[in-house]
Amino acid sequence: MVKRSGLFILITLFAALAPVMLISRAEAAEVVIIGDTQLKLVAEVISGIRKTLRSSISIYSPDETKGTLRRIVGKEQCRIVIALGRDALAEAQTLPTDIPVIYGLILTPPAISRQNLTGIYMATPVREYADLVKKYLNSIKTVAVIGSREQINILDGHSLPRWNDYSVKNSVEFVDTLKQLGNMDAILFLPNVSILTPTAMEETYLLSFRKSIPLLGISERQVRDGALLALVVDLLSHGRMIGEYASAVLNGTQVEQLPPAASRRFDLYLNTETAGKMGIRIPDEMLKMARRIYP
Repeated sequence: MVKRSGLFILITLFAALAPVMLISRAEAAEVVIIGDTQLKLVAEVISGIRKTLRSSISIYSPDETKGTLRRIVGKEQCRIVIALGRDALAEAQTLPTDIPVIYGLILTPPAISRQNLTGIYMATPVREYADLVKKYLNSIKTVAVIGSREQINILDGHSLPRWNDYSVKNSVEFVDTLKQLGNMDAILFLPNVSILTPTAMEETYLLSFRKSIPLLGISERQVRDGALLALVVDLLSHGRMIGEYASAVLNGTQVEQLPPAASRRFDLYLNTETAGKMGIRIPDEMLKMARRIYP
């Protein structure tokens, strides 16, 4: 009888304490991630983060953190916040500057003066295209790089022989610049939704085929629509780099020592029909590299 009573007391005590233990673990996260995990790209980036970040993590959607992020950070007692996407970053900016913030899923470094902020951006640097073209596409030598001045400064910081920058402010200037280009072997445009509008892109494809100048795109969709190729950020690698930054900060590295950086790995998409129409030979090695080929 005594043994049964003692066992009953232990079971009852454990049952009473278990919820408290679970709550404590749930609230003790070193890292808070803001991101909509319903989106496949967000889930893939978080998977990459987990591969390089060996710390406790809590994940909240941007809707959950709207107006409540400071309270959540206090409850979690977290040491760092990772913001995935512009909505998440906008909310993270409301935090006191003693909380380090690392962003991801942002095209180019945002013009934000907040201290203790850094991140990994998604846009592919011009150098990546230049190295690919130089190695595999010998017929392409003179390339026009078109984008806003800010993007050119970020993504094309090193001058490349016969790769010429053209700064534009809007979609009208973008199309006008395309019409005036001559003696170019290819055109590379930089990511900017206010410049690359649907109407501007439709005219871009027409001009490309009319002048037989291939486009070096920035997305899989553009390759499907007629661009010769595109280099698109590898999301798993993107997440790994964010995790590396977060780990470094947690281990004592100052955020100022980790400047915003481009991702390291990119997926190649090719359109062999466009290549055929423009007389461009794509070597077998390049075809094998491609994540997807549009015939």
